[in-house]
Amino acid sequence: MGEQNVKLNTEGATHQAFMKSLLIEVRALEEMLDKGLIESGVSRIGAEQEMFLIDRAHRPALKALEMLESIDDDRFTHELGLFNLEVNLSPQEFGGDCLRLMESELQECYRQAREAAQRMDCDIALVGILPTLTMEDLGLDSMVPTPRYHALNDAIRALRGDEFQFTIIGIDQLSVRHDNVMLEACNTSFQVHFQVSPQDFAKLYNIAQAVTGPLLAAAVNSPILLGKRLWHETRIAVFEHSVDTRSEAQQERGLRPRVHFGDHWLEESATEIFKEDIARFRIVLTTETEDDPLGMIERGIMPALNALRLHNGTVYRWNRPCYGVHNNIPHLRIENRVLPSGPTVIDEMANAAFFFGMMAGMSAQVKDIRDHLSFADVKANFLGAARDGIRAQMCWFNDTHMPAKELVLEQLLPLAREGLQQAGIDQDDIDRYLGVLHDRVTERRTGARWALESLEKMEDNGTLNQRMRCLVSSMVEQQSGGQPICDWSLAEYSVEQDWRESYRRVGQFMSTDLFTVRPDDIVDFAASLMDWRHIRHVPVEDDRGFLVGLVSHRALLRLVATGRAGSEHKVSVKEIMNTEPITVPPETSTVDAIRMMREQRLACLPVTKNGKLVGIVTEHDLIVVSSRLLESYLENEE
Repeated sequence: MGEQNVKLNTEGATHQAFMKSLLIEVRALEEMLDKGLIESGVSRIGAEQEMFLIDRAHRPALKALEMLESIDDDRFTHELGLFNLEVNLSPQEFGGDCLRLMESELQECYRQAREAAQRMDCDIALVGILPTLTMEDLGLDSMVPTPRYHALNDAIRALRGDEFQFTIIGIDQLSVRHDNVMLEACNTSFQVHFQVSPQDFAKLYNIAQAVTGPLLAAAVNSPILLGKRLWHETRIAVFEHSVDTRSEAQQERGLRPRVHFGDHWLEESATEIFKEDIARFRIVLTTETEDDPLGMIERGIMPALNALRLHNGTVYRWNRPCYGVHNNIPHLRIENRVLPSGPTVIDEMANAAFFFGMMAGMSAQVKDIRDHLSFADVKANFLGAARDGIRAQMCWFNDTHMPAKELVLEQLLPLAREGLQQAGIDQDDIDRYLGVLHDRVTERRTGARWALESLEKMEDNGTLNQRMRCLVSSMVEQQSGGQPICDWSLAEYSVEQDWRESYRRVGQFMSTDLFTVRPDDIVDFAASLMDWRHIRHVPVEDDRGFLVGLVSHRALLRLVATGRAGSEHKVSVKEIMNTEPITVPPETSTVDAIRMMREQRLACLPVTKNGKLVGIVTEHDLIVVSSRLLESYLENEE
């Protein structure tokens, strides 16, 4: 998220001044390109590692600021959420042992982070989306308290004019309605940077777009969000929605979201992207800018282009152009943002090597990628990879179609190997990193498939909360061992876990697979549901999903006793339902729920959020909870 010295955009003089600076800085960049002032003839690579902080229960830990103080290393910084950390790795010249040096630094930083976390009774998880995240973790109290993040949240909400609302359909379906940008904090990435010469930028940027689909297919590691099994790389869908500033009217006319892949090839220069993003996307933040960037160039001082870089940082292309200055030498980079964090450092380095190798190999073999692929096919590859991972179908050269596994193994891995060899990368490193990716793709054991297969193996043991905790527990244990994902064993449901943390709130164990009736339904339908599903209570919802009543087995018995059940008059649910059932929100403590049910002599307790039914807790649920809590307590006291 970069620069913190920012302000919320206004419509007055500040906005006008910032826009003027943006336009001048685009001219300054064009002048630097025309005069050959942008660094050329050297390639460098770099990366940013994002990670989750988790507590002993394998849930998000809001410890980022304490962690940074403990680590005291300038490479570490915070991200949007207090349960996220980021590490910025040192740039390396592309050649020789650069990949090994990058991995060594990454391993060092991972060890540092784990050691600091463990001093706080926490740990680190490398995964695109943490399976144990809940909506309760995504409030503003979980946001890092900096001016930039709050300004960004306020600006995006103001532009959108409504809450964030979207649906993602995978194995399960998730519908989300949220009131802030913290959904973005669900995502952690391993972002790789590739510095290129300005004269090659357009060609290489187009190649980056072309290889991103197959790259992502081999690297997916984010299949679960809020307990739902969705896309193999759900980060893609979540991020596109989490900072979507478009109003309903703008969406209807097809305005592009701020997070996007693009719609066409680049023609000549990186400035095309900067200009398009200025033209399409409103300014959301402002910052201090340089007085005269054109004059600075004349004096031999290369400008930082603060306005351009800030605006570029609020438009999230999956392949993003980046401008920077080091030692008064400006440069251009392509930042690939699609790779998820994890599953291990060696897997991340294999992904990076694959990307860098494809970039180098294809640039040497293909004069213009646009002659071989349509942009529509490239974008379809990207979206297919996000949804289906390594089993996705890919469109490739000569209008061929094949599974991603076949494309990677038969064409792109050999291409990447040639590219790395031509760049002078040490052969042992090429064999090591591409070997890891080869084995992963051959066995179709991506991080996403490991997680989904692990959940399948657990079946319906325990609660959903417990299964997710087992998944994260196994993940953290195996990634700390350093073996690539293809060598991992599946996670298992473990009865030896301390389950007390899984039963603190009713939202953690309430039943969510609910069968409900409407007020105008006949009572016979409610009775049939009770018989078929072996339940003693049926919630009553209106057409908007609001809880309006509760039908109990006792109410049906009373109806039978009066003789009305056998009459010709069809009794409706609204005639016998309890119109004022006692309800609780999901965050209600289990102890309070037990006390309430005992004192009120309740056999069930509907769980609602903003008046809408989200779950139900019954006497049987609380008996199970009590027994498991007692077992866990006794086991941990021994």
